[in-house]
Amino acid sequence: MARAVVDDLRAVAPEARPAAALAATSAARVGFDEVRDAAAGCRGCDLWERATQTVFGQGRVPARVMFVGEQPGDREDIAGEPFVGPAGQLLDRALDEAGIDRESVFITNVVKHFRWRPAPNGKRRLHEKPSKAQVGACLPWVESELALVKPEALVLLGATAANALLGSEVKVMRDRGRPIESVLAPLVVVTIHPSAVLRSRDSAEREASFAGLVADLGTVPAHLAA
Repeated sequence: MARAVVDDLRAVAPEARPAAALAATSAARVGFDEVRDAAAGCRGCDLWERATQTVFGQGRVPARVMFVGEQPGDREDIAGEPFVGPAGQLLDRALDEAGIDRESVFITNVVKHFRWRPAPNGKRRLHEKPSKAQVGACLPWVESELALVKPEALVLLGATAANALLGSEVKVMRDRGRPIESVLAPLVVVTIHPSAVLRSRDSAEREASFAGLVADLGTVPAHLAA
């Protein structure tokens, strides 16, 4: 029975695919392409009903550095790629200033479908934070990515990612930028999500918030060079 799951994850019932994928990757029986293809038909929670598509992780596999955010946004939902919208563009700048090559990393989100609500005028889709149940349903996907990517450094962007993978005792603003002991990777760091910089009230706050993000990310190349 387990063999059938490993051979073709797409044959597993859509609602059971997250757990099946995690079991298969933990046993080193499937590769990244098989898991990504299986996730495209995931029905583990209700978010697929209103999303355009699954937005799976992207980048090097394996990779020395892995980034995990909250969920895809409007641009990502349309493009099918993580961190390609305004927050992703800001993250690109921050990575560059921190000395991290985005082409060499793996980047993903805890939740793989875009949760949104319509704007009052009906012309835009507004981000809505995923529920704990939705995060929990999707968590096996990011755990599968971790098993495949095997990062030396794991960076969790924002509270949703940090709490999903490290627990609610981790507080981003208190613990940001310092190594956190975890079995997930030799180095685990939490920091703010790039969207928090975009939500800054004015240019001075935005510059300070961006500088803090760059400083937190600077922990990574310093660790890898040690």
